[in-house]
Amino acid sequence: MPIPPKPPSRPERVSLWRYMRLFRADILSAQPAKLYRAWMAEFRTPFFRSYLANDPALVRRVLKERPDDFPKSDRIGAGLRPLLGESVFLTNGATWKRQRRIIDPAFEGGRLRDTFPAMWAAGEAAVARLGEVGGSGPFDVEPETSHAAADVIFRTLFSIPIEHETARQVFEAFRAHQRTQPILNLAAFLRGPRWMPRFFRRQTKSTARDIRALITRLTADRMAQITAGTAPDDLATKIMTTADPQTGDRFDTAEMVDQVAIFFLAGHETSASALAWTLYLMALYPEWQEKVAEEARALDGGCDFKVMSQLKISRDVFREALRLYPPVPMMVRETCQAEQMRDRVAPKGSQVVLSPWHLHRHTRLWDNPDGFDPARWATENGKTCQRDAYIPFSAGPRVCTGAGFAMVEGPLLLSMLVRRYRLRPVEGRAPVPVAHLTVRSRDGIWLTLEARDD
Repeated sequence: MPIPPKPPSRPERVSLWRYMRLFRADILSAQPAKLYRAWMAEFRTPFFRSYLANDPALVRRVLKERPDDFPKSDRIGAGLRPLLGESVFLTNGATWKRQRRIIDPAFEGGRLRDTFPAMWAAGEAAVARLGEVGGSGPFDVEPETSHAAADVIFRTLFSIPIEHETARQVFEAFRAHQRTQPILNLAAFLRGPRWMPRFFRRQTKSTARDIRALITRLTADRMAQITAGTAPDDLATKIMTTADPQTGDRFDTAEMVDQVAIFFLAGHETSASALAWTLYLMALYPEWQEKVAEEARALDGGCDFKVMSQLKISRDVFREALRLYPPVPMMVRETCQAEQMRDRVAPKGSQVVLSPWHLHRHTRLWDNPDGFDPARWATENGKTCQRDAYIPFSAGPRVCTGAGFAMVEGPLLLSMLVRRYRLRPVEGRAPVPVAHLTVRSRDGIWLTLEARDD
């Protein structure tokens, strides 16, 4: 059985400056192999201390038991702020809690059912587009999953397809932004006030401004439609008309721009990464691909949210792809006080790194951690690890508000595509995972496809 691609690890000891260069290039291969078996690792620099926590008890403390004592670190957030502003992804404390009180109702279970037809329409468009792109030989599937995921976001958030002029401009501007945005800005090492220069690349700031200007146009237009009583009943309208149950306040246009920016980043970039890796795994493991294709015959009855209950294999396959290739490979929190971290005391202001990438492949926790096995979720080990060592959407109060949305979108699009096409890997072009904004392939994920006869 083939082993899914895994990036090489760095040597055990490197200088700080060498580590910074490796980290800026790719945070996955910048880490030593021992992190796949260590319960915790301490990393000291002249500027701060960092503790990577793989111990499930530590992960539980940070994310579930005492999340207010471990706020998000601005060292990483500073690098994303030109695009995301004061979005719910970056804020802490009372501001974050207020934002979640307004946003969360839009993603409750009943709303998933309401957005399903838009998701289905985006899936049908993706099936048609993939047939055109893949009809002439090997192709890189990552741009296609990015296109599909962006289409889902625009249809469910603003009731417009990606072919809409503004939606297309946002998508193209975001692709340009991805190429300029390292996950590690200098601010991650040099702590300082908000006004401190962050040394962003000029193009990073320029593409962020372009994206935010386009989102502002969409948001202002929607605000006008809401005022006129002509707004469609989609996610944007739901969020913009929801009042904070404690204060009665709603998002104004400027606040909504920040939130739309993170919806697009989290809902598009992460979903695109997850779907691309899932399709590659289907090509690498044809026996599982055929199981998904057979199960996907349930889709032949047409657009009906009830079909999701029948896509159990697809859901397990997608869950396994998220384990092996979590779109957000690391999350960083900060200590508000001195904390006992196993046998060490982390000083106030230390960085606590939670790494889904390492936790999901931890050799002391998972059976066959580097293998692809969707059947693991029915085993005792799989059930235990899903509870204690599986955090593709984070966990606790700060769990991704769109987690349920993603677990409908991913299995649905996977099933729709595999129902129509048989996917195969391209010999000699095995993808190499790297992490920038999300886990992608260094040189693309190349596949071939052929239409299924039935």
